[in-house]
Amino acid sequence: MSVVNAAVFGVHLIFAALWAGTVLFMTYAVLPTALNGDSSPGPLSTITGKLKTVSRTSALLLFLTGGHLAATRYTAESLTGTGRGHLVISMIVLWFMLAGLVEVGASKLSDGFDQQKVREPARNARPFLLGASVVAILLLLDAGAILGLY
Repeated sequence: MSVVNAAVFGVHLIFAALWAGTVLFMTYAVLPTALNGDSSPGPLSTITGKLKTVSRTSALLLFLTGGHLAATRYTAESLTGTGRGHLVISMIVLWFMLAGLVEVGASKLSDGFDQQKVREPARNARPFLLGASVVAILLLLDAGAILGLY
């Protein structure tokens, strides 16, 4: 593996882990405090803003690095005709799902926090963030399966 490909792969892995970890932390550590009313809108709004920043940055970097990795490791035939290629295509679908679920969930939180509410926006965002957490775990499992086939 070339130095460039190793660096691209490293960035890809770091931001995949950061994105998944941030979503899981938000869902399982931050969201329950909002649901219980144990926090105030100001800090929760700041945390939600950081979630959006991490999600958008990670989505962009994963798109760029994943595109590079796919272009250097796969052909159209190997993407559509092999198990590893199917896992890559599944990863792309999951990537879109994760980006969308986080965006919707974070927007529901932000909208409510802007109105100085806590519990209601947390209830509204909960299904989206739970879904995002499941998708984040599926993405990590998919990545492990891809690496296991090398």
